[in-house]
Amino acid sequence: MIECRAVTKIYKGKEIVKELNLCVEEGAFVVIEGESGGGKSTLLNMLALLVQPTSGEILIEGENIALLSDYHSSQYRKNFVGYLSQEYYLFENLSVYENLLAPLVVQDLSFGEINKRIEQKLQLAHIANKRDAKVAHLSGGEKQRVVLAKALLNNPKLLLCDEPTANLDDINTQHFIALVEQLQKEGSTLIVVTHDKRLKHLESVSRYYKMHNGTLQPRS
Repeated sequence: MIECRAVTKIYKGKEIVKELNLCVEEGAFVVIEGESGGGKSTLLNMLALLVQPTSGEILIEGENIALLSDYHSSQYRKNFVGYLSQEYYLFENLSVYENLLAPLVVQDLSFGEINKRIEQKLQLAHIANKRDAKVAHLSGGEKQRVVLAKALLNNPKLLLCDEPTANLDDINTQHFIALVEQLQKEGSTLIVVTHDKRLKHLESVSRYYKMHNGTLQPRS
């Protein structure tokens, strides 16, 4: 499904990602760990087409997505990818519901469909109890769960998660694990970047990698 071939990203003269090769099968659950600055977030940003590789190919179902135009990159993100980033990118002065409403109103959906989808994703992210709360009044963990609900809005085939449990307590981390395992069973492909040891040795993890100085090494 996903293949990176000799992908390199150079930023300000420094190789952030170096000749990286990666193959992820459809429906896989991949976990990547590594020190800060090792290139993990840059790799996710390239897979989400938020950053273009300097060289190499990123193939999704055989198509080199690095060659897509800005418009088609946007369509790829809207229709294919869910991205749970470290940054919240939420409107602090709006409610949780309004933050999830914003990306859906531009789609060809009825109000009933929009409302049903939002309610479903809030339930999945265990944040439905804060539906009408202003984002500014939420804790870091609650905001992270809102971002998770937002990432799930388009029913993504590929879910990219950058430190998804960083601000979650044990209970909500277990909720997150149960959710991603459910999504995997339903056919989604998951790539999770994390320092969280609780995610390393799950039976559902298909492959586990260590990223160091822009390169990936498989781990058992």
